[in-house]
Amino acid sequence: MSTIAIVDYGMGNFHSVARALAHAAPDADIRICNQPGQIAAADRVVFPGQGAMADCMRTLDESGLRESVLRAAREKPLLGVCVGEQMLFSRSEEGDTPGLDVFPGTVRRFAGPQFAQPVTDEGAACAAGGNHDERLKVPHMGWNRVRQTRPHALWEGIPDDTHFYFVHSYYAAPADPALTTGMSDYGIAFTCAVAAANIFAVQFHPEKSAEHGLRLYRNFVDWNP
Repeated sequence: MSTIAIVDYGMGNFHSVARALAHAAPDADIRICNQPGQIAAADRVVFPGQGAMADCMRTLDESGLRESVLRAAREKPLLGVCVGEQMLFSRSEEGDTPGLDVFPGTVRRFAGPQFAQPVTDEGAACAAGGNHDERLKVPHMGWNRVRQTRPHALWEGIPDDTHFYFVHSYYAAPADPALTTGMSDYGIAFTCAVAAANIFAVQFHPEKSAEHGLRLYRNFVDWNP
């Protein structure tokens, strides 16, 4: 039985990830872990995250789990999800925050004339719709197609151009294009999945992505890099 540690450093949707993994892989031993020894003992690791990058990095350091995550990234299958993917990169434009520097690259904000700040007032939102404002709102929220740019075991059984669920204002821009294994489009084409050796990481939320998200989690449980 494979033991899967979900890293609980206080800034992730840990219970949703655990429920999805349990559904996708009922034969796995799934544990939400907040101690270094628990992560070290696991066969594979899921590293989720949500919220501001600076808060996630600060909380990870305060939790004492930073070195455990880095060790897992070197030694065992690791799946990064959402901000968990972003944290694997060198730095983020969000507060000019240093990341874990597992992958070289920068986490960038959706910016430019095609993007607008979110409208929080319902009346203003209706007015914007009435004016046919074609600018894209940030954060990017909802279902979007993912193009598989190269084969990978975690894409097994998932058709190319499958829709996955996104909630994000920032995206990873790898310094090495060979890291990219999935792309999506939101005003621009952006990297939404990366992979190298024993690491696979995605910007979207598999736990919110119905059948194909569960298949990705199942593939992770079966993956032997």
